[in-house]
Amino acid sequence: MNPLSKEESDELLKYKVVKLMNNIGIELNVSAQESVKFLLNNNKSAGTRIRKAMQNIKKLAQEVRVEVQTQKNEVSV
Repeated sequence: MNPLSKEESDELLKYKVVKLMNNIGIELNVSAQESVKFLLNNNKSAGTRIRKAMQNIKKLAQEVRVEVQTQKNEVSV
């Protein structure tokens, strides 16, 4: 297997941030749908799913922060 060039490696790192941001968007959409069930139907299970989605968003946001910081530091070097 051929090693990636510096340019190819940089491109893949950029995609990681985009992928993480897309996952945050998906989690937000899921939680928005669940919030309707929770608020309109008084569905307590939906409330649990909202909290789970929010925890996943928190985790993904931290991953984005770390990745952006890593990329920023690599560019500075």
